[in-house]
Amino acid sequence: MLQGKRGLLIGVANDHSIAYAAAKLAKTLGAEVIATCLNDKARQYVEPILNPLDIPVLNCNVENEGELEAVIESAAQSLGHLDFLVHSIAFAPLIDLHGPLHESSAEGFKQAIDISCHSFIRAANLAKSHMPEGGTLITMSYLGAHLAIPNYGLMGPVKAALESSVRYLAQELGDANIRVHAVSPGPIATRAASGIAHFDELLSSVEKRVPLKRLVSQDEVAGLVSFLVSDFATGMTGQTLYVDCGEHMVP
Repeated sequence: MLQGKRGLLIGVANDHSIAYAAAKLAKTLGAEVIATCLNDKARQYVEPILNPLDIPVLNCNVENEGELEAVIESAAQSLGHLDFLVHSIAFAPLIDLHGPLHESSAEGFKQAIDISCHSFIRAANLAKSHMPEGGTLITMSYLGAHLAIPNYGLMGPVKAALESSVRYLAQELGDANIRVHAVSPGPIATRAASGIAHFDELLSSVEKRVPLKRLVSQDEVAGLVSFLVSDFATGMTGQTLYVDCGEHMVP
C-alpha cells in the first residue's frame, strides 16, 4: 500500500505514541521511514522500539533554533525526497493547561501555539521543497478544537488554530500537489494527553457515550494516517478527519 513512499514522523515518545504506531504501520506497508524523538533522554525509550523496525531516529525539539530545519533536511537527504510528513507533537505548560483559559499566561499560550501549531506550519514550509512530485502533510488534533471539552482549556483554541492552519496550507500548497490534513483521534492515553487534568475521567466518560462503546486505539489512528498518505487518498485535502469511535457526533 505504501511501497516506495518515504516519510518523516515527528513526535515519538514511547510505544504508546500515535507517531510510533503510525511509523510502525507505514514501515510494515512498505514505506521508508525516519522518526524523531524530543532529545537524548527520550531516545533511550524510542530507539529500542524503532531500531528493530529499521527506523532511524533523529532528535527534534522544535523550540531549539534550527533543529526542525536540520531534521527535515537530514531526513530528505537520507530518503532522497519526502512523500509525507506526520506532525504529532503538542505541549502546554501544566500551570496553564490545568487552569481556566481566561487565566492562561501570555507566555504559556505562546509556547503552546508555537510547539503545537506553528511548528506544523514551519514544517510544511520546510518540507515543500523536498516534495517535488507532491505529498501529504498530517497533524494531530482533537475534538476540543470545536467543542468546549472540560479540562482541555488552553489547548482548545490552540487546536482550533491548528485545524484552521490545515485548511489554509491545503489551499496554498495545492498547486504543488501537496495535500494537508488534520487527524482528530478520540482520547488516547499518550504521554502528552496524560498532562490533561482528570484525564482518566474523560476516558471513562467517552467510552460510555460513544456509539462504539470503546476507546479508539493508536493502531486505528495509524490506519487512517496510512490511508491518507497512500495513493488511495489523492483526491482529498484540507480536512479534519475523526477517528474517535463516534465521539464527534454525540453530546
